[in-house]
Amino acid sequence: MRFLVRKTPENFIRTVNDEISSLLNRHFDSYFPDASYWENIENKYSMPVEISDKGGKYELKAELPGVKKEDLDIDIDSNYVVINAKRTDEKEEKDKNCTKSEFRYGEYSRTIYFSEEIDTEKTEAKLEHGVLKIEAQKKASESENKKKLTVK
Repeated sequence: MRFLVRKTPENFIRTVNDEISSLLNRHFDSYFPDASYWENIENKYSMPVEISDKGGKYELKAELPGVKKEDLDIDIDSNYVVINAKRTDEKEEKDKNCTKSEFRYGEYSRTIYFSEEIDTEKTEAKLEHGVLKIEAQKKASESENKKKLTVK
């Protein structure tokens, strides 16, 4: 027994679109077999981070190998930090008959949100050995400023 599937215009267009995409992907993959090259670049210019909640502060570490202090731009607000970095990777090889030079330039950015407000005045950043460390002090909550009064 055969099953009938009703084709609506939306389903038909989606099916045709999927078939065309599949055909184009197979076609271009044969011309560009080194697509993994771009994945390697993305991984090379990514910014892995580690965030720890240490009670009264957040400690953030970001891996930024090869990035200099002057190539960092860090913006901070009450509940997030934006890290912008520029990286230059140049390599030159000289041989007796040939000179080969490769270079890559990249800019990348990462926004990290915190669950509590942070005190922007008491936040510090330090870059050592390709690791950016940011210590963000949490703002004192309003409940901590309250106290009980005794009536005299």
